Amino acid sequence: MAARARGWRTSDQPQPLLAFVLNSPAILLLLVMVLYPILYSAWLSLHQYNLRRPRAVEFIGLGNYIEIFSTPQFWNAARITLVFSIGSIGTTVLLGTLLALLLNERFPGRSVLRAIALIPWAIPPVVNGLVWQWLFEGQNGLINHILLSVGVIDSYQAWLAHPTTALPALVIAQVWNHVPFVAIVMLAALQTIPGELYDAARVDGANVFQRFWYVTFPWLSHSLLLVLITQTMVALRTFDIVYVLTGGGPGDSTTVIAWLTYVTTFSFTDFGKGNAYAYIIALVTMTLSIFYIRMLWKRGDMSK
Repeated sequence: MAARARGWRTSDQPQPLLAFVLNSPAILLLLVMVLYPILYSAWLSLHQYNLRRPRAVEFIGLGNYIEIFSTPQFWNAARITLVFSIGSIGTTVLLGTLLALLLNERFPGRSVLRAIALIPWAIPPVVNGLVWQWLFEGQNGLINHILLSVGVIDSYQAWLAHPTTALPALVIAQVWNHVPFVAIVMLAALQTIPGELYDAARVDGANVFQRFWYVTFPWLSHSLLLVLITQTMVALRTFDIVYVLTGGGPGDSTTVIAWLTYVTTFSFTDFGKGNAYAYIIALVTMTLSIFYIRMLWKRGDMSK
């Protein structure tokens, strides 16, 4: 019996080699599906590779990046991307936080309103774009009909065909699609705030705004930074809304970098420069994400 017990104890010992063998198919699949495309994309960005001349592949190092940064087209797209990102991220976070504060209050029908608030987020981005395309339509769009009815405008407006209104229209569609996500994250954070903190603030004579600034806002700072990371990633790679609503136009007034990546890669079949554009987006996103994470770390939120 003792020998048998010793045998069982031996078999229960950790076996790293066996664990590696059993996990190797999953590891291999992960490498093939994730790591290979990343490395191949990096390889393409360092080469002159056009499908119209598939045999004329030439290593040019950082040539694609140098050419991109030397063209005014890229800087125009970067400016539009910056304006779109600031507008959509700021508005989404603000409205999402306000919606979370509303949904955190106790009132009749709160559960129903919470369920309804999730609908925009559940709609696929392309479908969301089609909905807003109909709303902004120049002749039969609902927005034109409402604004004409209340006297805000005196004639039909082609919102998506005018350079000054096309980009704000994209921001509105983007915000409507992503506000529910921010609201969910912020609502989850709000529900973790101890009620004793608000009770103590009331005893000290704090009004509603003081309770929000000194109790609610500090408690939400961690979630706010996490939301900023996700929304920055979403905004910088936004493509589907642009594809459905404006196609980068009119002119180049809504040509964000993600759209420029698509046009370069699939319209001009320049896979080298297209992948360089993609890596620029990835590097900017990573840089901003690291900045946000460092802010979290300095606040001590990630070490808890």
